[in-house]
Amino acid sequence: MFRIVVLSLVISVVYGSSTEPNFADDRTVIVHLFEWKWTDIAEECERFIGPHKFAGVQVSPPSEHLIFSTNPYNPPYPYPWWERYQPLSYQLNSRSGTAEEFADMVARCLAVDVRIYVDAVINHMAGGSYDFPGVPFTENDFNVKLGLCPTDDGGIHDINNTVEMRYCNLLGLSDIHYGELNNYYGRDKVVEYLNTMIAMGVAGFRIDAAKHMYPAELDDVESRLHDCTFGGRPYIYQEVIDRFSNEAIRPIEYFQTGDVTEFKFCDQMALLGRASVPADQFQNFGFDPSWGMMPSENAIIFVENHDNQRNHGGGGDILTFEEPREYKIGLAFGLAWNYGTARIFSGYVFEDSDQGPPSDSSGNTDNVMINAEGLCDGGWVCEHRWRAIRNMVCFRNVAGDEPVDSWWDNGDNFIAFSRGDKAFFALNNERIRQSETLQTGLPSGTYCDLITGEPTTTGCSGTSVVVDDDGLAYIDLLPSNNERDAMMALTIAATSGRSDYTGCVVEAGAVQLKANLLLIAFIAILLFIR
Repeated sequence: MFRIVVLSLVISVVYGSSTEPNFADDRTVIVHLFEWKWTDIAEECERFIGPHKFAGVQVSPPSEHLIFSTNPYNPPYPYPWWERYQPLSYQLNSRSGTAEEFADMVARCLAVDVRIYVDAVINHMAGGSYDFPGVPFTENDFNVKLGLCPTDDGGIHDINNTVEMRYCNLLGLSDIHYGELNNYYGRDKVVEYLNTMIAMGVAGFRIDAAKHMYPAELDDVESRLHDCTFGGRPYIYQEVIDRFSNEAIRPIEYFQTGDVTEFKFCDQMALLGRASVPADQFQNFGFDPSWGMMPSENAIIFVENHDNQRNHGGGGDILTFEEPREYKIGLAFGLAWNYGTARIFSGYVFEDSDQGPPSDSSGNTDNVMINAEGLCDGGWVCEHRWRAIRNMVCFRNVAGDEPVDSWWDNGDNFIAFSRGDKAFFALNNERIRQSETLQTGLPSGTYCDLITGEPTTTGCSGTSVVVDDDGLAYIDLLPSNNERDAMMALTIAATSGRSDYTGCVVEAGAVQLKANLLLIAFIAILLFIR
């Protein structure tokens, strides 16, 4: 009876809150496939994201949106990316595909243990109108028309005025009323939209512009969401931009409803990747109050997102694919570290910050092209397929909740640390070769460095590293260049000559087979002793 009670308590803790990621099989990392079509995402789940043990995919807003065949603000770039953030209705018919294609994508991704997280634009509708027959919404469903916005033109002018921030139109976009003045009709239509997707198998939502909604309104919405089809509550994470700690609206206000985007993480990883701040200064990164960052258990971490990559919302001098060496360093450290819930970005090449995804002249999004090297062509970057990045997802999965141990640094830009006895990471951000015998925390054996390759049946496709009986290993790292990443990542799942290494971890069936063989051997020994 006691064991049953304890199990019930654990289940209630795990599944009772939308702040708990509902990932499958100890997976830990979400990838944002920005502006991908539903058909391409379904294929990518099956051929790459599922086998490489990603936890989930964040998808672009699936609702019907305004189409800018002519961009009035930037004529050379029609069909801009941000048209997806100007909803016309809650019908699932967008540039990424139809409702049927969306449902098929969710089902196919779920079948390979990949959850789908929707970028939910629920703060506002498109700009320039208060009439949306596809919902339907009329003037009575918007804060400005109901007289709740204190500015004459309905726009936000004072970012320190929380009423303006939450009841006026962000960038001219029509701000939805969630309260009693329309008998909570706005709230109910949003809940209906989100629950429709949950019924299809969606696992949660990234709440766009959450900072421009009252936390109580979001909490009210969240409380009305159905459980996921696979069990448990939808995972909620909210966009609240707070880079400088002097904002009137703070992330802590939103912790009850879900996790929150930690934009300061982007700034710090840019400093680390470019060696603007020595790596040895990151020993207590994120956890020491001096960093000014939110608690780890509330933070969604990322090196870039679709906005700040373009120096839009929350923008800054951050790392992108255009600095691949520095980008991989910042992202690899962030995935190796034990702070926050991780999301990585996968986008496309652009010349202008308004530019939409690779498309034809009518704005129809191109298929994602995979070349012979397993990378992307046709204007798609596919950062999630870069070896160092995909394999650091594996690293984070194996490291799990293990603490950072055995920190070592040379007083400058050569650092190393273990994640308990599960994983080890080293970074040489110096300009010269660095070598040292270091404590890895790992059991003795020969390991495959995941930055340079993976295990094979005969050894490693990249660098192999020998760990002795004391957990020590000789770490030798040349400085980074365009062809070489001066990092090392070892895990207990990636040992040399491992024939059962699939994706990121040893498959459960293989583990169980080994366990059964060990049990049989143990029983045989007992019988022999008798």
